[in-house]
Amino acid sequence: MWHMRISIHGSATVKRPEASTDGRARGGNSADGAIASPARPIAAYGAVVRSFRRSPGAIIGSLLLLLIMATALGGTWIAPQSPSAVNVEDRLLPPLSRKQGVMHWFGTDPLGRDILSRLVIGARISLLVGFTAVVIGGTLGTVIGLVSGYTGGPLDRLIMRIGDMQLAFPFILLALAVMAVLGPGLRNIIGVLGISSWVTYARVVRAEVLSIKEREFVLAARALGAALPRLLVTHVLTNVVGTIIVLATFSVAGTILAEAGLSFLGLGVGAATPTWGAMLSDARDYMTDGWWLTAFPGFAILFTVLAVNLIGDWTRDYLDPRLR
Repeated sequence: MWHMRISIHGSATVKRPEASTDGRARGGNSADGAIASPARPIAAYGAVVRSFRRSPGAIIGSLLLLLIMATALGGTWIAPQSPSAVNVEDRLLPPLSRKQGVMHWFGTDPLGRDILSRLVIGARISLLVGFTAVVIGGTLGTVIGLVSGYTGGPLDRLIMRIGDMQLAFPFILLALAVMAVLGPGLRNIIGVLGISSWVTYARVVRAEVLSIKEREFVLAARALGAALPRLLVTHVLTNVVGTIIVLATFSVAGTILAEAGLSFLGLGVGAATPTWGAMLSDARDYMTDGWWLTAFPGFAILFTVLAVNLIGDWTRDYLDPRLR
């Protein structure tokens, strides 16, 4: 902004630009602006790091999740034995037992299979199901919520009524019915958990879009003739992505628990594939004979869900400007 400084005699002095707080001259197209602009992503990255370091829960959750992911990626290299190797002579060995020169750190199950090896392989299934189902449900629900909230009218009412009917039907019964028809399997359980979770994302995104679509920047983009896909992605979706991320982090934990529940009922990925829920199901008749049969799979589910929830809590707090 240009201004004139008036002397005590009433004569005008030379005009000069007023410097702004960030060191750039207002109203000019100097090179300083181009130099200062890359600092914005760096400053935003620094704010994320500082917020993360001030949150003990986020640090603990990230360390736990990284450990579980490293264990899942290690797989057969970390597992001391084959998870499906049966040895009836070594059945129900307690933790830290050595038999025939082999150390069973977490003991063995009723068929003599090494529990640690089955936990390591089961981590792959739980994380794969949890994250893949959330991606499927989140993508489908976000697209439906964007279209429903922005267009409104009969299409919006139809989509919401379909969502209400699905929410009124108990999830466990729906999953049991679908899995009973399709049969157990990794693809089937991912599809059931992913498709059945679209309603939550759709309703949350729709509520956000109903508020955002009436704001000035959206109305201005619409007046300038912006195409509908560009308007939804550039101006609407970018303002609800924080809410979607927070919802997705909490949904991962719920999906892992749902997979464990279906595996416990025998409708998981199959009896040949070790999962944490299937391990709990196999151990329910031997709880009085071996506490380790249910303790270690239960703790694995507990720590995984806890880690995801701690990261979700920090993400929610960071993305909420009122809490910052």
